[in-house]
Amino acid sequence: MTIISLLLLASLLPHLTFTARANVGIVNGREAKPHSRPYMVSVQTKNQHICGGFLISDRFVMTAAHCRNSAQGLTVVLGAHDLRNKNENSVRIKVDSYHPHPHYTSETFHNDILLLKLEKNAQPNKNIKAISIPAKEDDIEAGSNCSIAGWGLLETNGAQSSHLMEANVMVMNNKKCESKWGEEDFSASLMMCVHGNGGSCDGDSGGPLVCGNIAVGITSFGDPDICNSAELPEVYTKISAFLPWIKSIIGNGS
Repeated sequence: MTIISLLLLASLLPHLTFTARANVGIVNGREAKPHSRPYMVSVQTKNQHICGGFLISDRFVMTAAHCRNSAQGLTVVLGAHDLRNKNENSVRIKVDSYHPHPHYTSETFHNDILLLKLEKNAQPNKNIKAISIPAKEDDIEAGSNCSIAGWGLLETNGAQSSHLMEANVMVMNNKKCESKWGEEDFSASLMMCVHGNGGSCDGDSGGPLVCGNIAVGITSFGDPDICNSAELPEVYTKISAFLPWIKSIIGNGS
């Protein structure tokens, strides 16, 4: 009986190992339940995913300013889980106008926020739904449990995920983050840091940092050499610092 049990276990081991390995993503994350994050957007150029983003109203997607490819027109894909699946009723919409923060420059990641006005309104359904952003400027308390998601690389210089991946992260104390990055790179008034077992990688830029049911940050930058670095925490644009500017763009429907 013992030998039969061992043989059965041996026959199952390859499948168990495969399942565990397939369940690794963003970096050290897990595959999201399909369409459990209906606000998630794939920002694409020439039908290729380049960044994440998130729907904040029926006409506007928020992402990182460094995601804009000025040489190519961008489109966004809403309601997707598997970017290779043509039969999941995702919706592709062209970008009508680009609204990077006026103080963003490509030399720095300060003010790394971009609003994309869509050519037409997104039609909400069970797979497509906007996420709330903060109502007022405020810091998220250090130690708060939040989450990130994206279709980026599964490891440094690795393969990109076609399925939406997610990971839990924890908000880091601003002073601790500043001590890691230095005052020139990290601005506590405009940014926030997270840490955890999982983290973002290339292609996850522009996606939301979600605390509770609110998008509080935009995936901006991290260690240039390694994803999910233990030494340099990932940095997110703090959305609440830009509320007047956001309202000025969305309010007039530019």
